[in-house]
Amino acid sequence: MITNTSRFRFRMIDPAYPAFNIYSRIACKTTALGPLGVATVISRMGGWDVEVIDENNYRKFGPREYTGLPDHKTLQTIRHADVLGFYGGLSSTIPRIYELARLYKGMGVITIAGGQHFIGDNIRDALENGIDFVVIGEGEDTIQELLEAIREEREPENVAGIAFMQGEKLIQTAERPPITDFDRLPLPDFDLVRYAKISIYPISWIRGCGMNCEFCTVKGKPRPSSVERVVEQIAALFETRNARCFFIVDDLFGNKREEAMHLCSMLADYQKAVGVKLDITVQIRLDCAKDAKLLQAMLKAGVSNVCIGYESPIAEELTAMNKRVKPEDMIALTREYHKAGFLVHGMFIFGYPLKDGPSVQLSAKERVRRFRRFIKNARLDTIQVLLPVPLPGTDLSRRLASQNRIFPLDCIGWEYYDGNFPLFIPDKPMTSEDMHSAIRKIMGRFYRFRNMFYVALNVILFPAMFISIFNIGLSWQRWYRSWRNHLVRFGGWIIMRRWTSALKKGGFSEKLILAQQNLNRPDAVSRGSSFAGENSGIK
Repeated sequence: MITNTSRFRFRMIDPAYPAFNIYSRIACKTTALGPLGVATVISRMGGWDVEVIDENNYRKFGPREYTGLPDHKTLQTIRHADVLGFYGGLSSTIPRIYELARLYKGMGVITIAGGQHFIGDNIRDALENGIDFVVIGEGEDTIQELLEAIREEREPENVAGIAFMQGEKLIQTAERPPITDFDRLPLPDFDLVRYAKISIYPISWIRGCGMNCEFCTVKGKPRPSSVERVVEQIAALFETRNARCFFIVDDLFGNKREEAMHLCSMLADYQKAVGVKLDITVQIRLDCAKDAKLLQAMLKAGVSNVCIGYESPIAEELTAMNKRVKPEDMIALTREYHKAGFLVHGMFIFGYPLKDGPSVQLSAKERVRRFRRFIKNARLDTIQVLLPVPLPGTDLSRRLASQNRIFPLDCIGWEYYDGNFPLFIPDKPMTSEDMHSAIRKIMGRFYRFRNMFYVALNVILFPAMFISIFNIGLSWQRWYRSWRNHLVRFGGWIIMRRWTSALKKGGFSEKLILAQQNLNRPDAVSRGSSFAGENSGIK
């Protein structure tokens, strides 16, 4: 237990990705909002000093190991932490969490972990790998009660929403209800993030989602904070950190139209009052394109980029995902976003397994062709194509586990659960190797080296764009979109090269062969079922 009796230090760690991937570039510009919110709550408790170490956004002046990762032994020497918190929101980072948990446990530090990964048998797995306490569900209230119990050396059985080991016995306390009053929580304090350089600030508005997508871990009735709190977050960051770029991380912007319109109006008024133009990105449903007034309000509020989860251009896959839209309608709605003046980022899942089996025999080559055609016809500005991930607690993981299709974890571990690797036997006639190469073929065609030449061409043609053109504003908008897209796509080509190089070094192909050979061994079914989880209510 804690031996210091004056002040205590809590260190929250957002663990590093297992390897360079397509998220790495954006990760070094932002930080995860969930662990920061929990750390902020702790910093308001009396007697606690708090810091956040985001290993994916960690600058040169922080102590490092030879691998380039943060040197936690040195961090512990210069600023001794009494309690460690680990953010387990991404299953791919679990091996890193366990590595650090064992390191800190060896230095006598109390370790706590929380996040969407910790569900079902994953809770016991964490407690057997260096974690003292697992926070189940939302952590802002739970962590305060747990830390008070730890500091006062009380038994934590009365703290709701946690799990811990008592000898060989797993103790899981009563479930804590979801938070509904967010206005009572402090605004996230980005000054707690040490050694980071943040240029894109995440903003939270709504927790939960009622869409019930089979592959998604976010469930439950949407619980929004007040519109005033969202504006307060943005205003505070602009006024204290000169923040200009924001990302509203929730999937449901525009879900409640009147509240969205009110938010846009307040943001527009604020920017006019302080004389600044903000750059805001939101995640939004495709069908919001039908609401012309909402789109105009978003533009006035500073929203320039919309991220849309298309998931797939293949009708049968959309049905399997519980998506109620047709591919041809998706293209028409995308054009409405472009007409309004938004940049559109398309997010896709390749090779989604159909619920009733492959009713339509589509080869990987044909699927790639359909994706490319859709992306071209929709004229998407940027794209992201991932593979299906049977995340813990999702209906997808339960379905695939019941069919004995998920590869054993001792062959393909959690570090591969980031959407870049095949994790199960796909629908025929595709193979796992087909899936592994398909997303690189799709994005490799989109993010190409030749975009560098188009960037130069746009610069050369810039003066000519405005000769004999009466609508200067429209000309600028068209030129900027073309220049920006080619620049981003050239940057994407660089990322794709580094990503492909990282894939080759990782030896995944050999592990995939081994996983396919071991799928039908006697313990494979129970192994797959165990991490599917029985409780899907984790937030």
